[in-house]
Amino acid sequence: MPIETGIWRIDNGVSRVNAVRMDNEAKLEEVLLQDIDILGLDLMVIGRQVTTAFGKRIDLLAINEEGNLYVIEVKRDRTPREVVAQLLDYGSWVKKLTYQEIVNIYEAHKTIIGFNKKFEEEFYDRFGQNPPESLNESHQLIIVASQLDSSSERIVSYLSEDYNVPINAVFFSYFKDGTAEYLTRTWLMNPNEVAINTPSRSKEEKWNGQDFYVAIGEDNGHRNWDECAKYGYVSGGQGKWYSKTLHQLFPGARIFAYLPNKGYVGVGIVEETAVMIKDFTIEIDGKQQPLLSVLKAPRAGENSDNPELSEYAVKVKWIKTLSREEAIREKGMFANQNTACKLKNKFTLEILTKAFALED
Repeated sequence: MPIETGIWRIDNGVSRVNAVRMDNEAKLEEVLLQDIDILGLDLMVIGRQVTTAFGKRIDLLAINEEGNLYVIEVKRDRTPREVVAQLLDYGSWVKKLTYQEIVNIYEAHKTIIGFNKKFEEEFYDRFGQNPPESLNESHQLIIVASQLDSSSERIVSYLSEDYNVPINAVFFSYFKDGTAEYLTRTWLMNPNEVAINTPSRSKEEKWNGQDFYVAIGEDNGHRNWDECAKYGYVSGGQGKWYSKTLHQLFPGARIFAYLPNKGYVGVGIVEETAVMIKDFTIEIDGKQQPLLSVLKAPRAGENSDNPELSEYAVKVKWIKTLSREEAIREKGMFANQNTACKLKNKFTLEILTKAFALED
């Protein structure tokens, strides 16, 4: 049972802002198109009013960074049974979409949804990584409504909890205070738990929510592992492709540092998000100093005033670091060309957990 949200103004006494009926639920579709992040999920819209093979139209079709699809349908004035039946019908069509069919949908709708680049480029801009080789290994069905009703709750919960149907509902309460308008969001069920319980056609390993792989390339003189270990940071740059993935790293995330052609040399916890290297400071003798003032890597400061080309640095509290000679490398361990990416490979994590004497 979801918990309803209330809003109070406290700038001039305490007064409750009352929820009012939204005259037109179709407005929710427009709001979500403008900012899909309102759902609280990391999604990219790829189509609006997408026509299915049987002539019906999906309000919004979106994709997440794992390549899984989200069918988003606004309830409008339909009964709970009608909207659920419609979603299940859409799901039977969506589950069969191929990589190329998904790209074709995006291409047909990209101007409508505000994009102008190719699918792969927009995907990279959104998620900081290339699309998976296989898309649509699973999908989610989401009902969007402006108010709770017991029938919707009962039907959706039954399908999801008893039969693992990948369906959920999100309710937006609408508030007006003078000329200001507000929305609050309430999920019927935790969307992350629904996603985890959803059957997948893929054997791809799931991410644990905390671990990242970070490659530290030393070949060109822009960075040096010894200095990364000494001053508590990792970096990448000299092109947007190389720096953008560092922006995935969030405070509290755990990273495993990898030296190409050598192996894993460190594990640490991210303390601050990525900044241009000229703005990164470290504490020496109780005083903050620019990192660039102490680095010996000959090209660390190259392009430091150019946001597109600059090196970007992420502050890290190292748990353990190793020398190059001690690097951990075994056949089959994960490595790729990205500066940073989610580390999902169970085999690699098991080896690193043991080698670095980590608890989990």
